[in-house]
Amino acid sequence: MNVPESLKYTASHEWVRAEPDGTLSVGITDHAQDALGELVFVELPEVGRKLKADEACAVVESVKAASDVYAPLAGEVVDAHHALADSPGAVNKDPYGAWLFRLKPADPAALAKLLDAAAYKKTFK
Repeated sequence: MNVPESLKYTASHEWVRAEPDGTLSVGITDHAQDALGELVFVELPEVGRKLKADEACAVVESVKAASDVYAPLAGEVVDAHHALADSPGAVNKDPYGAWLFRLKPADPAALAKLLDAAAYKKTFK
């Protein structure tokens, strides 16, 4: 299982990458995409939407199941990866490159409270 050390994680299998402009890119982990199987549909949050931490804000759907994606932190959606609507399978090919949305965090310091790679790996035991 691929768990990059440079990212932060949630127990619900979202990954978070801090961007140079202060926003956070959010996607689903390699484990999540593997468990779901080939994705056939992605529903993204609207730009401008204000999210609470742990709020369901996106949906990824495969031939097996649909799964909610949760906001890792409170903040405002500043971008959504709309190209995934036409090619949701990109998440399966590169789960850490195919981000779902970008968030401007309400409290940037809250990022430190998310799981690091070692702690995320322990959620599987």
